[in-house]
Amino acid sequence: MTGLQGMIRTMQELREARAAVAALSASSERLRMARDLHDLLGHSLSLITLKTELTARFLDQERYAEARAQIADIEKVSRQSLVDVREAIGGYRRPKLAVELAALHTALNAADVTVDADPAIAEGHPGLGPEEEGALGWALREAATNIVRHSGAGNCTVRLAEFYAEDGTRALRLEVVDDGVGSRRAGSGNGLSGLTERLALADGSLETGPGPRGRGFSLRATVPLRAQPNVGVAQQIAGTVQQ
Repeated sequence: MTGLQGMIRTMQELREARAAVAALSASSERLRMARDLHDLLGHSLSLITLKTELTARFLDQERYAEARAQIADIEKVSRQSLVDVREAIGGYRRPKLAVELAALHTALNAADVTVDADPAIAEGHPGLGPEEEGALGWALREAATNIVRHSGAGNCTVRLAEFYAEDGTRALRLEVVDDGVGSRRAGSGNGLSGLTERLALADGSLETGPGPRGRGFSLRATVPLRAQPNVGVAQQIAGTVQQ
């Protein structure tokens, strides 16, 4: 009887543990979806709003060709937003640096912000894994959204640099700096909080604050780089196999 009672208690605890795991999984999935939809729709809707304002301005000035071009861009952004939302719901959304850099150029050029970005960013980086690249892609998207929405900037600089962390491992830092007034909003908003969580999942970190000389806003996202195989050893092995 004692053994039977112990078995019953064990089964009850097991059911409670399974229920707790299911609740945590559902909560984590809801958090992921909320974070993805916030970042995706925040960026897309900001760009659509901006291009709609430009279209109205062109129509008032009877610049119909330019207005039609803006309407075509709005259609493209809307269609891409629909695809992104579907991928986010399915859990397959993982931004690429090249795609997000092109989107940043489109959004900031429409907002009359001059972009100075290193073209090598779109070419990838040795040792940058898909999870880490996705986290940096989200950082680039969030930076573009904040500049369009809040900063009032006229210039933006985007840089990607490799460095050695304090523990001797290789890391990669994406830095986006503008000359607007975004520093007043540092540390606030769901976008930066969600971005901090994304980077933490990739063992990365986020730093935000004023730009150079206390002006503008600076966003620095850091992720670790994966170890690369020794090229010389790999070539020797390949030569041995061929012989």
